[in-house]
Formats: sequence, C-alpha cells, structure tokens
Amino acid sequence: MAPTSSKPAITIREMHSYEDLRQVEAVEKEIWGLADSDVIPLTMTIASKESGSLWIGAFDGANLIGFAFGIFGLENGEINIHSHMLGVLPAYRDFDLGYKLKLAQREKAMALRIRDGRGGDLRIREMTWTFDPLQARNAHLNFGKLGVISDRYKLDFYGPSTSSVLHQNGTDRLWVRWLLESRRVRRRAEGKFDEQRLRAEIHDALSVLTPLLRFIGDNRPERTDLASALSRQRIAIEIPTDIGLIEKNNMPLAHEWREATRWSFSEALKAGFFVAEFCKTVRGQQGPGVYLLEKGNIEEFVS
Repeated sequence: MAPTSSKPAITIREMHSYEDLRQVEAVEKEIWGLADSDVIPLTMTIASKESGSLWIGAFDGANLIGFAFGIFGLENGEINIHSHMLGVLPAYRDFDLGYKLKLAQREKAMALRIRDGRGGDLRIREMTWTFDPLQARNAHLNFGKLGVISDRYKLDFYGPSTSSVLHQNGTDRLWVRWLLESRRVRRRAEGKFDEQRLRAEIHDALSVLTPLLRFIGDNRPERTDLASALSRQRIAIEIPTDIGLIEKNNMPLAHEWREATRWSFSEALKAGFFVAEFCKTVRGQQGPGVYLLEKGNIEEFVS
C-alpha cells in the first residue's frame, strides 16, 4: 500500500473497532511475508484486545499502515507489558512511525492502573520485547532513540526459522527492557537524545578498545581475544549496516555473522555485561554499526 499523498495525514491511536482489527492480518503479511499459519488469527486479535492487550495503530485515513501490539507479562514477580509486535508498511518507513508508535504505547502503559486487591494500584513501569541484534535499523531505534537496555540473548527464540522472508537466518533475539520512568528513557522520549554526542563517545571508547567482534574487509566478521575483552569494563560488538543485503547476496556469510554475534553476545552477557548503546555508523556513512556493552548494575546505569 502506497501513501495516499506525498505527506499523508497519519494518525496514531488505539485500535477499537472490528474494522481496525480486521486489517492486521494483511499488514502482517505485507511487512513480514508471513504464511497463513504464522499470522495472528482475527479471533485471537479480537479476544486479546477485549481482554486488555494494547493495540496501537498508525492510520493513513482509515487504512492501517502500522501497529504495535503488547500483552501483559510477568518479570521477577512484577506485571509489565511485553510488546510482541511492531511493524510499519515499507512505503511508510520514512515517517518515523516505529518511534511514534512506541511512544504512544509507553503513554498508554504508564496510564494503566491495576488494582492490587488491597485498595491500592499497581503501575506498569517496564516494557519488554525482542529484536534481531543483526538488524542495525532496529538496534538504532531501540537503543539510540528509545533507550532500552538488554542483558539476555535468546538462541533461536522462534525456532530455527519461520515463514517470514525476514527470518531465514535463524531467529536469535536480544530480550530488551524499556524502563518507562527512568531518566534515560524520559530524556529520549522528550527528544533530548544527542546522536552526534553518542557517536563521539563511542569513537572515544573504540580508540582504546578492540571490538570483541570486528567488521573487516569483504563484509566479514572477525573474532578477537575473548579473555582480553572480558577483562575490561566495556565491550564493543560491530555488525553490518545492512544484514538484509548480505542475506540476499551471500547467505553463507549471513550465517557466519549469526554465529559470530551469537558467540560474542552470549559470552559477554554470561560474563556480567549488558548492552547499553548502539551507534549505527562508526566508520563513515557505510558503517559498520557498533554495540557498546557495559559491566555493572543496569538500574544504576539507567537512572
């Protein structure tokens, strides 16, 4: 579906009606190329909405062009929202809708009040979701613009593959946490994220830091010394700027990147590091992108 004009009048709002929810299946198929067996059935979409799940849609007129879908979850005994799906139609990806949908989702989650059975209210303070750490565009949105952090790496989270054309190189995922009321998240939600400053900070870190995984000639990954990396307070992991292009032209190389990132993230997180930042380009406009991992306490870092 193409925009109805060069500057469409896009609205972002909760999805309520049958007509709103009926459009989800077609949007899923266009974004991810899913088979019927992997699409959320309309009956489940309706039931999840009626039972309290969050459905936020982006609309061009009456047409659904993107959505964010969140369900209630439980982390360490506390209720949260797990944002299971976020997607925007390809023709609308230059309108920053992923970011806007997440901010609308955050606002709705923070407004929820859940009775605790003792006359008090519980509040949603955290949202979680997963994404493919080889997807630089998504890493930039999640860490750079939204301010998530991560200390969990999930191997083949959805199985070895799915019907999606975007998930043919394994389904490894970073499980990210979005601490909704933290200073870090508030500043980025208020548009106070300084990307140039972050790039400068990462350049400074890389001047004294050998990446655990390095992007070298011919778009290949190079692993460096693990013991040396783990002895520091920071670890850098580089990835290609466009893994999709590599998957299209050289799937064995894409598999090599999957194995290399699986090793580097797994070893670093096991050793007590967490993923703190991502910068989409560190050596010119062609990349690579780089993650910066820190050792320490996540709650102290985000506060």
